Amino acid sequence: MGWIGDTVDSIKSIQIRQLLTQAISLGMIVTSALIIWKALMCVTGSESPVVVVLSGSMEPGFKRGDILFLHMSKDPIRAGEIVVFNVDGRDIPIVHRVIKVHERENTGEVDVLTKGDNNYGDDRLLYAEGQQWLHRHHIMGRAVGFLPYVGWVTIIMTEKPIIKYILIGALGLLVITSKD
Repeated sequence: MGWIGDTVDSIKSIQIRQLLTQAISLGMIVTSALIIWKALMCVTGSESPVVVVLSGSMEPGFKRGDILFLHMSKDPIRAGEIVVFNVDGRDIPIVHRVIKVHERENTGEVDVLTKGDNNYGDDRLLYAEGQQWLHRHHIMGRAVGFLPYVGWVTIIMTEKPIIKYILIGALGLLVITSKD
């Protein structure tokens, strides 16, 4: 019958106990991933300790598909640092370099202006309407390391959702048909 016939026969022969065992194993894997993510959030102080570069605005330093590791400390942000920030009204965080820092004398708070290394002008056009500077609450973290090209998996699955569904289906089938 071939591979498909063997797979169908394997699914038919699954017993309730085996199905429960595999469902619990899958649940443990998902739970472990969430625990690791939360632990990374606590250790790094960033709401998103890992991000994928989605555009070429930071080339040649960071290319599309690179994974950045973030850390957020209490230290003041300085010009030259690469930060990841959220802008009000946008869902996707942006990775750019700080080009200017404005420190308020009376409060000590720092406002920053950013720019992509591969862009001509600063990011004021990307900020919310009327916003001239980023404030501390906009910044998710500072880039402290990167892994080149590994983020392409995320980009491909986002841009071509059918690949994501095929992969999830294949992994689900693998879990269901695996024998202990």
